Amino acid sequence: MPNIRSAAKRVRVSETKRLRNASAKSRIRTHIKKFEAAARDGDSENAVKLYRQTSSLLDKAAAKGIIHKNTASRRKSRLAARL
Repeated sequence: MPNIRSAAKRVRVSETKRLRNASAKSRIRTHIKKFEAAARDGDSENAVKLYRQTSSLLDKAAAKGIIHKNTASRRKSRLAARL
């Protein structure tokens, strides 16, 4: 338990950011699963749409520092190869 006010605030801020980051990562994983299912089923039209959405989410997460930019790039590349 922090004794200093600024340390207590850091705990609150860190928890808020942790929850926001977890939510964003979960959303990315969900979109990737939907894309992979569409690609596996041969639904190319839907897969292209989902690829664009997932790619956008990865770029936004990288821009906000939720994931590293190279991680986002690697995941986009692997999704494009599956497409």
